[in-house]
Amino acid sequence: MSRPPTFVPPSCARSLRLATSRGEFAVLDARPSGEPRGTALLLPGYTGSKEDFIALLAPLAGAGFRAVAVDGRGQYETGGPADREEPYAQQELASDVLAQAAAVGPGVHLVGHSLGGQISRAAVLRDTSPFASFTLMSSGPAEVSPAQQEKVELLAGALAVMSMDEVWTAMQTFEGSAPEDAAEGTDGDREDLRRRWLLHSPAQLLATGRQLRSEPDRTQELAAVGLALHVLSGDEDDTWPIGLLDDMALRLKAARTVVDGAGHSPNTDRPEETARALVRFWEGC
Repeated sequence: MSRPPTFVPPSCARSLRLATSRGEFAVLDARPSGEPRGTALLLPGYTGSKEDFIALLAPLAGAGFRAVAVDGRGQYETGGPADREEPYAQQELASDVLAQAAAVGPGVHLVGHSLGGQISRAAVLRDTSPFASFTLMSSGPAEVSPAQQEKVELLAGALAVMSMDEVWTAMQTFEGSAPEDAAEGTDGDREDLRRRWLLHSPAQLLATGRQLRSEPDRTQELAAVGLALHVLSGDEDDTWPIGLLDDMALRLKAARTVVDGAGHSPNTDRPEETARALVRFWEGC
């Protein structure tokens, strides 16, 4: 589970509902002081939320870009059915992305983190016209690593017999105390994480978890779309090995950024460096 540094947005961002042809989505909308140089649409990963990008918002707005971070259908503050998986099929979620892009566009710089990258890829393969570029952030060519597949399968088993609150308690026991738990303000941070977890749709977690375990390699299809592409990751990743991401970037003929000192979530681990890499790529587009 990603751990954003805070759930409080910076002063440049507003928490609001984005109206689209597919319904309303909870977003954090950060805007520069002047006319935007472009607009970025930021999609979070599995069990994540728009707050995973919160530390990127001020740097991106400071560089002149509007940044819109989204809770996808069934994630945190965007509602969705709790007991039906059909609304969370990948093509349904890809349709949501296209509707979001239409609502904030034109010329959107699309950024998808982890699962968000796979959903974004499905949207791009359907229609590139809303997008100026696409960044896959810590998001690989196909299914997640065997170790992560096992974790997702364990979670699915737990969700089948336990409530979200019971699963949260079990996860805390399983994970134990993380080093950052000793930091000031941890109790409040953990309560924010707990609240986010409880507001997730279990059906969304089941459906998208299955996608993570079975996603096919669509790199060749993506390479053919003619869009400016970027593969960004930390220098360590237990979800897709770094070598696999390097190879995918080569196959895509994409720009490649490795953020030193970051793991699977460079957006939270090294936000300033990640923001600079994104801006550099967008300027090159």
